[in-house]
Amino acid sequence: MSVDETQAQAPYFGVVTHSNFVAPWWAKNRHVQTIFPRFLQKRQALRYRVENFVLPDGDFVKLAWVGDINTASSLIIMFHGLEGSIHSHYCHDMAADLVRQGYAVVVMHFRGCGGELNHRTRAYHSGETSDPLAFLNWLQSHYPELPKFAIGFSLGANMLLKLLGENPQQTILKAAVAVSAPLQLAECAESIGRGFSTLYQRYLLKSMLNNLQRKMAIMDYGKQLNIKQNELHRLKTFRDFDQHVTAPLHGFSDADDYYQRCSAMAYLKEIQTPTLILHAKDDPFMNEKVLPNSQHLSASVRVELSEQGGHVGFLQGSPWRPKIWMQQRVSDFLKTVSALQQQSTSEKK
Repeated sequence: MSVDETQAQAPYFGVVTHSNFVAPWWAKNRHVQTIFPRFLQKRQALRYRVENFVLPDGDFVKLAWVGDINTASSLIIMFHGLEGSIHSHYCHDMAADLVRQGYAVVVMHFRGCGGELNHRTRAYHSGETSDPLAFLNWLQSHYPELPKFAIGFSLGANMLLKLLGENPQQTILKAAVAVSAPLQLAECAESIGRGFSTLYQRYLLKSMLNNLQRKMAIMDYGKQLNIKQNELHRLKTFRDFDQHVTAPLHGFSDADDYYQRCSAMAYLKEIQTPTLILHAKDDPFMNEKVLPNSQHLSASVRVELSEQGGHVGFLQGSPWRPKIWMQQRVSDFLKTVSALQQQSTSEKK
């Protein structure tokens, strides 16, 4: 989308509008959209450098740097989804596509993600914004002149939106994109426990419990959790995990308190950073109760809804030559926002 096309749409932000994504005939099913991108699309070659970023409390998160930050036009900071990493298909492919366009990319893994256990009992959750904020401040101090944008996927998308709403005056990020954000956590925890979607819950919960088992074998959780290592098998749903692990571990009274305080829906009205939210109505992790309307939004947030697309899917093309629509949409949005901001700067001079 060009600047002229953007200006022809009034208003561009502060609205909920239809996406131009259309699912192909062979991928209209929401589970096909969600699962097939991981297996159908050939992973692009990606070289990256890993380093640890030390957090203010002495713990660390793993960073995956892609591209040359010294020659890049801008830096894209990515936040993955639940139990994700640079190896998640959406992070991997988006990073490869953006680096080809001249951007540098850094994926900030949440605590305990990226293949290495963190040093403290504290982990990560959908509303944990202090670690990303510390990293963003570090980036700004080290690369003050480099334009910075952020992309969040799923859990990382909810976190990013909450961070922007909590810090409406922030100037580090020039724009942001949130893909498949679980804007109402309680509704999402309920939806993923129904029908075929329970398979996603089972898969992700197994990973979460395995990581917790490994940490409980070497760390003392006795003063923080009321559940013992040999009782973890009793946790069968996300709500169980959030009630007995996430909430007490991170200072919430219970799962409902966590869901209420960390759902990004309540923060959308405060965001002043140009932000694009991409969401599919058929997302199997959620239901239509999580969809925002224009009253939920600030004048800086644009929501694009598609009828289909699954969860972080948006698969197009043919089964033999599949492509991911959101890669082009994100690229177009970043270029549009950059052009508009440059135009606004020129007009002020």
